[in-house]
Amino acid sequence: MKERDRYLKIVEWSEEDICYVGSIPGWIGKCCHGDEKIQVYRELTELLEEWIDIYKEDKRPLPI
Repeated sequence: MKERDRYLKIVEWSEEDICYVGSIPGWIGKCCHGDEKIQVYRELTELLEEWIDIYKEDKRPLPI
């Protein structure tokens, strides 16, 4: 299993933003926005992988 698979990734419609937004509860707030649900999910997954790499480089424990 990849480390990114340990995290719940949520993509939901936002009436406020009039688009889909992505977040990772407990770690990354609403950060990706777009008109296509799958594209927001892909961007969210890429962002998560970048954050995992940053934490590893800094020798910080990953959020649980």
